[in-house]
Amino acid sequence: MILHPLVPVDGALPGPVLTEIATLYATNHAFFEISGDFPDPARITVEQVAAALAGELSHDGAQVLLARSAGRLVGLAVTLDQHPDPASDDPDPWIGLLLIDSTAHREGYGRTVAGLVEDRFRAAGRAGVRLAVLDANANGLAFWQAQGYTVLRQSKDRELGRPCSVLRKSL
Repeated sequence: MILHPLVPVDGALPGPVLTEIATLYATNHAFFEISGDFPDPARITVEQVAAALAGELSHDGAQVLLARSAGRLVGLAVTLDQHPDPASDDPDPWIGLLLIDSTAHREGYGRTVAGLVEDRFRAAGRAGVRLAVLDANANGLAFWQAQGYTVLRQSKDRELGRPCSVLRKSL
């Protein structure tokens, strides 16, 4: 599997790649029903995905990492070098989103992508990584705990105030 950053070209996301990413998002309508990130999770558009990615990339130190297996986009991870709140004293980088093509769930891609992201942070000398899982996403919480993440606290997410669990894994 190859993990590489999504890089805007002349300030815009490349159209063909954006279409691939929108297709990936659309396979995960069950997740987006939980998250409420899109008005109609059954009809996620390229424009909505472009706006969501632009929002993610607007944070300092943010990256969208595309995961390809045999040339096929199987997932993506959004990472942050630091907590998005500049007033935070949190020293760890964050995984803001891990999204795997739902037609390929349970094939090990999620575990592999999570491991590659952790390897990137480990190589950068980071001691741990954090993430937040929406309380309504029981499958997501189970996945991250199976990867060795432990719950630090309950919180509300910064974007919409949704209840979530903040997790951490030592690297």
